[in-house]
Amino acid sequence: MAKRFTLQEAQSLIPQVDRLLRHAIALKSEYEEAERAIQAFTERVMLMGGITVNRERAIEARDRRETAARQLRSAIEQVQEVGCVVKDLDTGLVDFPTLFHGVELFLCWKLGEPAIEFWHGVEEGFRGRKAIDRDFLEHHEGDRAQ
Repeated sequence: MAKRFTLQEAQSLIPQVDRLLRHAIALKSEYEEAERAIQAFTERVMLMGGITVNRERAIEARDRRETAARQLRSAIEQVQEVGCVVKDLDTGLVDFPTLFHGVELFLCWKLGEPAIEFWHGVEEGFRGRKAIDRDFLEHHEGDRAQ
């Protein structure tokens, strides 16, 4: 893991990550909408041999899809540049690497949650979330200043 966060450090990034994540989700929606339009054109070509297909609209849908894909990749990269890991864009699930008793794990946050209140092991995922308790608060750590 490249960067490890304390709970306080990760929590301070939530407003920025929230904004970036919402933007990425909107771009994903744009991509999916353009993909559906392309699929509709493809089905029409298959059924009618392309006679009634508006080529300009098909090209515009393809260009929208390519633009949205490029922007979506960039948006996800921006979230990752903060140092967190996007686990599930559909649900807005993001993890922040940390150490707890010397073991690497994740602080776990989901879009819409007011604060980071859970953590889980690297292999456990969302279903293995555990509430942050006093032991965690006293024994987790981020990167040490060098």
